[in-house]
Amino acid sequence: MFLPLRDENPTSRFPAVTVALIALNAAVFIFCAVSPGGLDASSARFGAVPYDIVHFRSPAAAAPVPPLLTLLTSMFLHGSLFHLLGNMLYLWIFGDNVEDRLGRLRFLLFYLACGAAAGLTQVLFQAGSRLPMIGASGAIAGVLGAYAAIFPRARIRTFVFLFIYIDVVPVPAAVILGLWFLLQVLNVGLGGGVAWFAHIGGFLAGLVLARLALGKGRLRVDWRKS
Repeated sequence: MFLPLRDENPTSRFPAVTVALIALNAAVFIFCAVSPGGLDASSARFGAVPYDIVHFRSPAAAAPVPPLLTLLTSMFLHGSLFHLLGNMLYLWIFGDNVEDRLGRLRFLLFYLACGAAAGLTQVLFQAGSRLPMIGASGAIAGVLGAYAAIFPRARIRTFVFLFIYIDVVPVPAAVILGLWFLLQVLNVGLGGGVAWFAHIGGFLAGLVLARLALGKGRLRVDWRKS
């Protein structure tokens, strides 16, 4: 088991968009939790249902927004406090540096595009599913992909638990994020209510979009041991 705690990769400016996204996710979670029907009702109304997206089906009683728009609304929904905290931890650790390199507006557009790409990947492989997809993990997977591409050797302070070995150690980003991606691939087919294909699609979208956004001459891969 491993859990990233923080990185050793300083930024040049305050990560306003990253902080705003975390605050918005938290606010939406609280609003949904106290709304009639709670989190389950909000997921049914604003989650992305692959079957509905493929068939352009929008039952009025369940989905007040067009099916394709749920690819956006679903990014800000979470099924539990643990789900929210886990996603926001990863966004906080990795989002600030990607925002710093891309710039605030491009980072916001990048984040949303990765989330949409992640959702569409899940729809592609699970077109018949009638279960709503929710969570920011697809968009955050894109942030992880971009971080791996730009800062492969940045040190990530990581909690490691391997049987009797327990410690917090610095691990290169390429290793920790490579292991994260491998776990998503290995878990495909296990189900468990996790959109594994969305994680894979989001990560790959982040890799590609980061390179397209920065271009070969501006990617400036950071190989330093920060």
